[in-house]
Amino acid sequence: MGRVRTVLFVCAENRFRSVVAEAFFNRFAPEGWRAVSAGLSPAPAVHPLAVELMREEGIDVSGRRPRPLTRELLEGADMVVVVCGGAQCPVVRAPAERWELPDPAGMERGEARRVVEEIKRRVLLLIQRLKTTSSTGAGTPA
Repeated sequence: MGRVRTVLFVCAENRFRSVVAEAFFNRFAPEGWRAVSAGLSPAPAVHPLAVELMREEGIDVSGRRPRPLTRELLEGADMVVVVCGGAQCPVVRAPAERWELPDPAGMERGEARRVVEEIKRRVLLLIQRLKTTSSTGAGTPA
């Protein structure tokens, strides 16, 4: 088997959106792919609402610790997806996909659940693109 390729999900604090995206990607990852996530200014812990909402999805992120965005993570990534929007969101090397999702950390549960569902939808679409690209022999999608 060849090298495992990596999708790097990035946001400001690596406490909600990027952790959720990483978890969904790794749950449904196509063969030969994995995800990691990081933040420009990592929070001390994953947001409790993220833990709760992902538990409802059958995914445990309670042991996950936010990690800093490093040059090594960026250089080791085959694809970068920036999941946050706004001024505090990191600018990373191209090619990077930008999802510009609102921060669910300050939202009510129902609103945060909708953001989590949107992340899941986008992750599944990304995985489908990766599978299609792999089956056609084309390069990594931008």
